[in-house]
Amino acid sequence: MNKIKVVVGGFAVAMMLGAMLPASVAHAASRHKVDCSKVMDDINGGKSVKETAADLHYSKSSVRRCQKKAKAEGGAMASPAAEASPAAMAPAPAAPAPAESPAAH
Repeated sequence: MNKIKVVVGGFAVAMMLGAMLPASVAHAASRHKVDCSKVMDDINGGKSVKETAADLHYSKSSVRRCQKKAKAEGGAMASPAAEASPAAMAPAPAAPAPAESPAAH
């Protein structure tokens, strides 16, 4: 009878631990979401890694990881507004006036 109690108790503990595992894994995954565009905006604005990490509540290693990612992508990651080229932001040239047709006279 005691062996059955031990086996059932051990099974119950294993089930509780197994039920808690996915919740802790999901929580850990959501903690590590870093917005690298915000990080790079701060870095490009002249802030240090330490200042950026403190302001955005990220670790310094997360800030450095964003810098490394930006460098690998060929430059500083910018916010979507800053990514538009100056040519795309320039006003479009005015369309020429339509030529008058001889039938209109």
